Amino acid sequence: MANFGYTMMTEQAGPRDLVEHVVRAEEAGFDFSVTSDHYFPWLESQGHAPYAWSVLGAAAQATSRIPLMTYVTCPTVRYHPAVVAQKAATMQLLSEGRFRLGLGSGENLNEHVVGGGWPAAHVRLEMLEEALGIIRSLFEGGNVNHHGTHFDVENARLWDLPDEPPPIGVAVSGGRSCEIAGRLADLVIAVEPKSELLDAYDRHGGAGKPRIGQLPVCFDTDRDAAIKRAHDQFRWFGGGWKVNSELPGPEGFAGATQFVRPEDVAESIPCGPDVDAFVEAVRPYAGAGFTDIALVQIGGEHQEPYIEWAERELLPALRSAF
Repeated sequence: MANFGYTMMTEQAGPRDLVEHVVRAEEAGFDFSVTSDHYFPWLESQGHAPYAWSVLGAAAQATSRIPLMTYVTCPTVRYHPAVVAQKAATMQLLSEGRFRLGLGSGENLNEHVVGGGWPAAHVRLEMLEEALGIIRSLFEGGNVNHHGTHFDVENARLWDLPDEPPPIGVAVSGGRSCEIAGRLADLVIAVEPKSELLDAYDRHGGAGKPRIGQLPVCFDTDRDAAIKRAHDQFRWFGGGWKVNSELPGPEGFAGATQFVRPEDVAESIPCGPDVDAFVEAVRPYAGAGFTDIALVQIGGEHQEPYIEWAERELLPALRSAF
C-alpha cells in the first residue's frame, strides 16, 4: 500500500499558517509530510517564502506522529553541507526520529541570492555528490576535515547527534542523478511518474528502498475557481526541471509561462471536487512504483477545506484504490 503525504509549500503560506496546516494534516490522517525550502516563490501570486528550517522546528514541536521531510534542500550554494548536516541532526532530535533529509541540486531561483553564480548542471551534480559525502561523514560523529573540489571543511563536528541519523533522499531527473541517488541515498525523490527514473535508481543500488513522488492538486467545490487558481499560481509546473532549475526569479517564470492557458493547466493538474479525478492523477505514480506520494494543494488560503475533504473523501478513496 502506498503512503500519502501532505505538502507544506513554503511558497504559498506564512510560517505560522504552515505549522497550523501540518498539525491539521496529522489529525486528518496523512501518512507523512514534506516541506519545500525556498528563498523565492515561483510566481509572485504565491506570495511567500519563509525559512523552511524554522518552520520544520516548530512543526516538530507542534506534532507528535507525522514524519517531516525537506523536499528538497540544496546543500551546495545557499547552504554549506556542514551546516545542512547540523540542521538535519537537530531536526532528527527535535522530531524524535521523524525526519528525513531530502536533497537536490537546486534551482537558480533560490540559490542566486548569495551571489556566487549558478553552476552548470554537471557541476551542480558534482557538488551534490561531494556534499553528500560530507554530510554522511558528519553523521558518523567525530571531527571531519575535508578539502575537496568544491568544499572545504575545517575541524567540524556535530555535538548533538541522534542515535539514528536521518535517512537521506536525493531528487532525480536524469541518469547522472539516478546514479548518485542509487549509490549514496537511502531513498529517491522525483516529481514526475517516470518508471525509467526508478529503474535507473534500482540499477545503481536503490532496489528495495523508498521512492517518494509529488504532484500538485487543486481542490475546490467550484471547479472553475480551482482551475483559475491553479493557473494563477502553478502554471510554472509544466516547464520541466531543465527550465525550472535555470530561471532566476518570479519575473522569469511569469514571462516563460505567459502563453500557458488555464485549460492547459487543467489537463495536468486535477481541479475541483471530483475525488475520482484525484485518484486517477495519483495512479501513474503508484503504477511506476512510488511508495510514498505527497500531494500539494494549491493555494495557501485553501488548505483547511482541502484537509477536511481529504480526511472525509480523498484519503479513504486513495487507500481503497492503492
